[in-house]
Amino acid sequence: MALVPCQVLRVAILLSYCSILCNYKAIEMPSHQTYGGSWKFLTFIDLVIQAVFFGICVLTDLSSLLTRGSGNQEQERQLKKLISLRDWMLAVLAFPVGIFVVAVFWIIYAYDREMIYPKLLDNFIPGWLNHGML
Repeated sequence: MALVPCQVLRVAILLSYCSILCNYKAIEMPSHQTYGGSWKFLTFIDLVIQAVFFGICVLTDLSSLLTRGSGNQEQERQLKKLISLRDWMLAVLAFPVGIFVVAVFWIIYAYDREMIYPKLLDNFIPGWLNHGML
């Protein structure tokens, strides 16, 4: 059975988020050495939430492809639980936190860039990584 384009897109998004996470963790920033490390930044927390969400989406897609037509009631029940987890995570975490982070960041960025993203950070975080994280 051929993969549907949305399933391929979910895998690509997951790989994109994972590569951004790896690049972000490789950056040596002074703020990473303080209390909380990267976890004190809401943008980083959102990035992790999105990566986990798309990981669950890919797992759900793979499970539905593997259990399609098997007729096993236990597998279908587990698949429904996984779909429920995916839907819950989208409704409760991924969408609200994602929209909040993007909206607040760009509103404050437009108002006063130095308050939320000082020019000093351009030396540590490249522009493409900043836009990719949001």
